Amino acid sequence: MKTRFVLINTSHAGNVGATARAMKVMGFDDLVLVAPRWPNVLRREETIQRASGALDILKNARIVETLDEALDGMTHLCATAMTPRDFGPPTLSPREHFKQLLNAAPAAAPPPEGVAFLFGCERFGMSNEDVYRCHAALCIPTDPHFSSLNLAAAVQLIAYDWREALGGYPAPVANAERGLADAAQIAGMLGHWEQALTATGFLDPAAPKKLMPRLNQLFNRANLSTEEIHILRGIAKAMQHNMPSQPALAVPAAQQ
Repeated sequence: MKTRFVLINTSHAGNVGATARAMKVMGFDDLVLVAPRWPNVLRREETIQRASGALDILKNARIVETLDEALDGMTHLCATAMTPRDFGPPTLSPREHFKQLLNAAPAAAPPPEGVAFLFGCERFGMSNEDVYRCHAALCIPTDPHFSSLNLAAAVQLIAYDWREALGGYPAPVANAERGLADAAQIAGMLGHWEQALTATGFLDPAAPKKLMPRLNQLFNRANLSTEEIHILRGIAKAMQHNMPSQPALAVPAAQQ
């Protein structure tokens, strides 16, 4: 499914650059400008600065004179209009419309081959004529007392909701290469801690009760890494070092 972002009569060069950046972070790259204020807007310094790394989007963007040219190949058109039109398409929130669009039964309405999101100029928004030709008018839910959105911010929100509707991107996994400690390492660390806790007087070997099994369960829930085992054994070694009357447990060189 093709996705295209169409900016109509854009007057601020910075918004074009910021739009390119908003599109790129959501994985979209088809940008078309309809009769922008600046014919050289894609090369203006402000545009390039606001794009901030999305220069490939600007490089491939097209400038056309009419909306008809911009919509070539698109089969589903979404206006972005905060004010409903009396005779216009239905006004829906982006998520509501995307759910209907993608989950419709194929027999009732086959999925569109190309979806275009239309954004009007900064000062006046979209004209009625342009809104009327669309299949839906997307209204971003905002505070009703202050619903004015910057153009690039609106693009970012629509791009995010559309990407999520298409399946989204997985969140990055922290510590992807983090190796978990095995049972032998945990047992060795617990033995080290048992000696250290005995040395400090916290554990009474004659009446240990359930302290060590409880610690065992605690460390199991923590899903300790090998590095964390080394840290905990280092703590135990430091505790023993401060109790000279108790012999320190020898720690294998590989685990120090």
